[in-house]
Formats: sequence, structure tokens, C-alpha cells
Amino acid sequence: MPSEQRFTRTINPLQFDALEPKRFEDLVRQLLYDFRQWRQLEPTGRMGSDDGFDARGWEAISIDIDEEYPGEEGETPLSTDRIWLVQCKREKAIGPTKLIEYLENISKEELAGLYGIIIAAPADFSKKSRDAFRLWCSEHSISECYLWGKAELEDSLFQPKNDHLLFAYFGLSLTIRRRSLQTQLRAQTTIKRKLKRAIEKNRGFIIIRDVDDNFYPYLVEDATGDQDFRWWVFERAKLTHRGLEFECRKHFAYIDTDETHWDAANVFDDSSLSLSEDPWRGRKGDRDQRDEILQFWNSLPEGTKSWLIFHGIIPFEQIIEVDDVGDEMTGHPHIYAKTPAGKTHPAWEVYSQLSYSHGWGNPPDPFADTRVAKFPAELRIPFPAELEESSDEPQPGT
Repeated sequence: MPSEQRFTRTINPLQFDALEPKRFEDLVRQLLYDFRQWRQLEPTGRMGSDDGFDARGWEAISIDIDEEYPGEEGETPLSTDRIWLVQCKREKAIGPTKLIEYLENISKEELAGLYGIIIAAPADFSKKSRDAFRLWCSEHSISECYLWGKAELEDSLFQPKNDHLLFAYFGLSLTIRRRSLQTQLRAQTTIKRKLKRAIEKNRGFIIIRDVDDNFYPYLVEDATGDQDFRWWVFERAKLTHRGLEFECRKHFAYIDTDETHWDAANVFDDSSLSLSEDPWRGRKGDRDQRDEILQFWNSLPEGTKSWLIFHGIIPFEQIIEVDDVGDEMTGHPHIYAKTPAGKTHPAWEVYSQLSYSHGWGNPPDPFADTRVAKFPAELRIPFPAELEESSDEPQPGT
């Protein structure tokens, strides 16, 4: 049985290189506001001739004189500042040599009073680069040093507090995405509640209408002269984890005593409704054929009589609206849904299932290669492709 391929939705890497240099500096500076408590944060790099500073900050530090210095009780704490240097390099790759070169360009006068250094770049810094950076800062008595690479910048921007920056610079908002997802889920749960009420109200009968169809309830002939209409009446509708499920076709069937082989009289669909239930596709004059099949089916050995049922599924996200009032044609609830193009039925998925007529036992899966010729040839026809497709996924009760 082939494994089901699953897909996940993700976000592409942020395109920092699409920002012009000054906009990248602005982004880094705005990320800095929550990094420390600043007395002042200057965008020195925007005017050029910045002496190696793209931004310079004075971190406000209060010293409690009761702890650090002797003094009178209640005396106002002393205040001092720590100077930080921030350099922004809009480069995709910065190796250890180039990184040290940037650091060596800091003048000795500026370096003398420097407390911390931050270098930000949309690059993936290697361990060797990070080690060289820390060693240089340690040798030059820099108390704190940080490399903000691409990963650190993305991590910071994806935090909820910085969602406004993510949207302002990249047009992406995780908050808006979450709200959009909430809206979708609310719409889906609303549809499920409407479906539940509609199904219970009408004993499982529904009419599914293509949301793009404008001809209901009138029949229209296609180019070949056949009547083509995009609405269908089904019964035994129910809600499952996969969506709205209903009975597409039902055939008299046989299960061999080996519980592997099977057959079905699929020339006749016993799920067809009466004309009063389905004015368009309702059963017309096929009682004799059903009686013939039923007679043969009743002659089968006890315990081998069964049903082959095809179930159709419409995912909840494909259902647009539910009208439980109906109209003068049938009175069934109308389910407006997107339907797959090129198909004569509205189901996005179809699976087949064998079940014993006595209601218990472990029926086999109806694989095409385990079908045998038990019913007369005139009562059997080849199955469409969905019979083999439907056996790829375990079905309820199997």
C-alpha cells in the first residue's frame, strides 16, 4: 500500500538583500530599541563619514550607591552610560578575515570608551567567524559583543512583538496569517454545524449543487445531445473527519468464504432514488433488472451475500454554503460546493467498501485483482478507475 504523501506550508527565507543599505540599517536600529534601555540611539550611518558606526547607542545604567558606594540613605542613585557600536553590513557572506578587518577599522579613540559591539548582516556566520569575533573583543576589553546573522535577524522578526516590523519591511504578517486561519476555521465550523442541522432535518437526503452552475433546475443538452446538469441528489449523507460523505453507488455483491475474493452485479445501481426523491436521475422502469439480480443474489450461499458501496467525499473547505430550506422541486437541503472539473459526480474523493448483508464479519478490501466472476456476465461490467484508487487508503471499519 503506497504511503500518503503529505505537504506542509512554510515561509520562504526573508529577502534582506532586497532592502537598500540604509533601509537595512533602519531595520536593525528598530530591532535594537527593545534590546536594552537606551538613553539615546543615533542613526549615524545615514549621513556617511560614520567612523565605523552605523548606529551608536548610550545604554542608561543606574548604580545604587547603597550597594556600590557609601553614602547618605535616600541619596539619588548615580547614573552612567555604556557606549555601544552597531555596524550593519548588507553582505551575504562574511568570513573571519573580513570580520576582523571591519573590527580593526574602529579607531583607537572610539575603541577606548566602547562597552559593546553589535555587527548585523544577512549572512550565516560560521563557528570560526564567531570564535574570532569573540576573541578579538576579549583582547580589546569589549564587555559584550553580538553577531546578528541572518538566523538571529529572522528569529527576532518572527517574534510577535516585532510583527509590525516584519510587515513594514517585508509585507508579511504572522498575526494577519493567524487571523486569516481563524477566519477560515470559523467558516468551516459554521458550515459543519449547518450541514449537521440540514442532514438531521431531512433524514440524510441532500442535493449538491455546483456553485458555478446557473441552469438549475432546467436540463441542458451538451454538444453530443446528452443532458448535462451539475446538481446531484444523494442519501445517507453524514459528516466525517474528511468532510461531507454520501453514498454514490450501491451494488449487490458476493464475498467468497475465503474472505478474499468477491464479485458485484454492478450493472445496476441500487442507490438510485425514486423519481419523487430525485426528479432528474430518479429510477425509471428498471424494476425487472433489479428483480433478476435480487433473485440470483438470494440464491447465493448463506454468509456470502454482501453489498459493494461507493462513498463520495466533499472536503468541508470546498463547501460554500448550506441552504436547509430547499425548494418546490424536492425540499432537500441544497449544498453549494465547488466540484471537480471534468467529472460527472461532485465527489473530490471516492472510496469503495464491501459489507456483509447480515451486518457483521470482516469483509475484504475490493481490490480489482481479487474480483471473480460469480454473477452472470450480463450483470457484470468493468469498474471505473476509482475502484483501484480507493483501495490505497484504509477505510472506516477495516
